Amino acid sequence: MVKSQMHKETVFIVDDDAFIRDSLSLLLSLRGYSTALFANAEDFLAALTTSWRGCAIVDIRMPGISGLELQRLLLERNIQLPLIVITAHGDVAAARQAFLAQAVDFIEKPFDGEQLVGTIERALDGIRTTDQAQDVQQIARSSLGQLTAREREVMGWMLKGLHNRRIAEELGISPRTVEVHKARVMEKLGVQNLIDLVRLVDRDLV
Repeated sequence: MVKSQMHKETVFIVDDDAFIRDSLSLLLSLRGYSTALFANAEDFLAALTTSWRGCAIVDIRMPGISGLELQRLLLERNIQLPLIVITAHGDVAAARQAFLAQAVDFIEKPFDGEQLVGTIERALDGIRTTDQAQDVQQIARSSLGQLTAREREVMGWMLKGLHNRRIAEELGISPRTVEVHKARVMEKLGVQNLIDLVRLVDRDLV
């Protein structure tokens, strides 16, 4: 059952134990979190959309698809939803498998509420950081679209470390014209120096 609308930072609780689901929902609601509850992995996958943001608390042992299998399916679908695995039957092998599949944490029941909230915040902080980086990347992509063909050529040579005179020779233009193009590249991309430009390109924008 879905308890709330899918806000940007929803905590999705997937557990076949109704008591655990309700207890977690109450705990998190009192802390101001939006929650969505699912009795099994199948229902969660059926409702899942790529627009969901937040993190998931998933029981490791459930009828049908297990928590670890759900984790694998999300990775295969490239769903960027951090998972916190909870279990009453923890073992080293299961914990290792969960962490290898990028689980945020592996917590044994009964768990400490403060520990769980801290883990949730860590998971959500990761999402926020990713969102911020994607916003910056989108802005940069838009800025790159403003470059003229000549400016992109000049930028390419800049990234290879060539000085103005050498770039001018390569492109058959004057060093002064190169300087003008470089200034426009830096202005349009919002970078202050060559290091910032290289960092921008390292985000696979070009």
